[in-house]
Amino acid sequence: MIRRAQRIQNLQPYLFAQIEAKIEKARREGRNIISLGIGDPDMPTPKHVVEAGVAGVRDPKNHQYPSSKGMGTFRKAVADYYMRRFGVGLDPDRQVCSLIGSKEGIAHISLCFTDPGRYNLIPDPGYPVYEAGTVFAGGIPYHMPLLRKNGFLPDFTEIPSEVAKNTALMFLNYPNNPTGACADGAFYDEAVAFAAENGIILVHDSAYAEMAYDGSRPPSALNAKGAMDLAIEFGSLSKYFNMTGWRIGWAVGNPDVVGTLTTLKSNIDSGAFQAVQAAATAAMNGPWDSVDSMREVYRRRRDKVVGTLKELGCDIESPKGSIYVWAPVPAAYTSASFAEHVFDRTGVVITPGNGYGAHGEGYFRISLTVADGDLDEALGRFKAEGLRF
Repeated sequence: MIRRAQRIQNLQPYLFAQIEAKIEKARREGRNIISLGIGDPDMPTPKHVVEAGVAGVRDPKNHQYPSSKGMGTFRKAVADYYMRRFGVGLDPDRQVCSLIGSKEGIAHISLCFTDPGRYNLIPDPGYPVYEAGTVFAGGIPYHMPLLRKNGFLPDFTEIPSEVAKNTALMFLNYPNNPTGACADGAFYDEAVAFAAENGIILVHDSAYAEMAYDGSRPPSALNAKGAMDLAIEFGSLSKYFNMTGWRIGWAVGNPDVVGTLTTLKSNIDSGAFQAVQAAATAAMNGPWDSVDSMREVYRRRRDKVVGTLKELGCDIESPKGSIYVWAPVPAAYTSASFAEHVFDRTGVVITPGNGYGAHGEGYFRISLTVADGDLDEALGRFKAEGLRF
């Protein structure tokens, strides 16, 4: 009998793997399935980025082991972006590290700082990898509720002092997955002050910083006073440039925190393929007009989904950012039972909110990363089947 390690037994089943398995099974049965469940952009990687990647593949010097912390040209491109976009100065040699996608860094950061028995503060609802990484490290997840009445921002005053004083990391994510909420500079000032008071490293997942609407320009957590003393911020090209399959991202911030993550990475991976880093460098250096166009596509889809759900009686607020719509389920349903009901009646996959944590119960998530025709078809099925809220 094969015995799994306790850390694996402690993991919750990965939500999106379950969704993918369900879709595959239904399609094998001949059903016409439309998935609004997974945030994987339907638009192609921009041409100039692909061309840079192809050129990188053809260059023999990229066929060897890369540096764990990344190519200097890529790290400089990330630092230049931070100065251009946020006015944040970074030393590319000490404060920037390349990642095999931001998920990799987020999953590993707990191994760097969270000893067994210490807490990590986890937003709830939130990206499941925050908790998975905590469990792998032997840490204890402490869930910070993200409530609609608070604009889906955590209330730091609700965290017991005995928990805060024994906390290694605090994960934050804005624009937020799954709620679509955004945070302003005052919030990050409060978060940094709370972290500093309690000796906590602030971990900000900034994967959706360019996915904000209606004139919003979300700040970096590193804009906050004192953030460079204790914060690390993760970013990714996956959503900005439709590069989910390329697996490339970055970590920036406090040099000791970034350096510790780099040390861990040097012991467990060999860095990102340099041809991919060449493509990512071309993306970061511009032009960025494709990002502006993509943002407009998502805004239009957001308005369409929110408008339809309101027509059906849903009490929903239009999200300010991300590529998702977060909506309450009808009163007679749980998150899971409503997702099942919608799937059975319409063949449309939505994500049950409880998959993101206990405080996601009572909600569901729709991803805006499907072609317009499929989205129109899915919303049409909702209406045709008489879904009501």
